[in-house]
Amino acid sequence: MLNTPVKRFRLIGYLEGISFLLLLGIAMPLKYMFDLPLAVTIVGAIHGGLFILYILAILYMKIVTDWWRFSHSFLAIVASVLPFGPFILDAKLLKGRM
Repeated sequence: MLNTPVKRFRLIGYLEGISFLLLLGIAMPLKYMFDLPLAVTIVGAIHGGLFILYILAILYMKIVTDWWRFSHSFLAIVASVLPFGPFILDAKLLKGRM
């Protein structure tokens, strides 16, 4: 199932993107609208771990694949800080590289 670096990177990207959307769309409103800061604490910690894993996966892709260029790394980092960014990156860059 996850036998190639691209497939592993795609999975990490999906998980990081989902955690970011959960943080922005559910945990932050719970904190500020309903005074439940624990949601941000939990989801934020999970997202932080996945973000670090995503950055490491970008470095791994740069090292082990012959087609991953610096510009791909830059786009992946930019995508990680934009809502829906990892999903757009996946659709535009990674879909044909499986």
